[in-house]
Amino acid sequence: MINNPKFLIGMLTLFLVSLVACNPSDESSAILDNQSEKNNSAQNTNDDASLVDNKDASSNGKTDKENDETDEKAETPSNNPDKENSASLKEVYLQKLNETKTEMDKLRDNPEDSSTYALKNVESERFDVWDEMLNEVYGILEEQLPANMMGQLRQEQRDWIENRDNTAKEASIKYAGGTMEQLEYVAVMNHLTEERTFELVREYMK
Repeated sequence: MINNPKFLIGMLTLFLVSLVACNPSDESSAILDNQSEKNNSAQNTNDDASLVDNKDASSNGKTDKENDETDEKAETPSNNPDKENSASLKEVYLQKLNETKTEMDKLRDNPEDSSTYALKNVESERFDVWDEMLNEVYGILEEQLPANMMGQLRQEQRDWIENRDNTAKEASIKYAGGTMEQLEYVAVMNHLTEERTFELVREYMK
């Protein structure tokens, strides 16, 4: 029976069929295993990429916040004295003179009483204030103006002082010998000194 060729061929055919039937299954299994490994690897890679992206996003968020803070600081005006540069020294002094004028006018309009003595005290006080203000402005101009221009102003100021004193003297003569003589003299001095202080600031100060 074993020597029967038909039997041997049949057995061999069966063996080959069985062998062929088993091999595709193994290859499929191998392919599935490989595909699974690739999927796992891809998943791990995606997870890693996600972690990196999240880390970068977190880092970028921090950087953006820092940038925002930097921008805010850049937009915040600094407490720099140069900020006061928005108003020139000339504008500052014109405001100062106007405030002084308001105070001095109130002082003149509200004396302690109406006596000549009280009025003279008010005018004397006003003169001290305006004379001091004039000297302050003049001192600033000495620092601001070039030497040749300051030389001209110095001579102009000497002429002005002489003219002021003469004008005040002439105005007071009509009250010569009376109690109003000195009051008129100081009142005119005040008026001219106030005008000159404003004039120096407007025409010469920067």
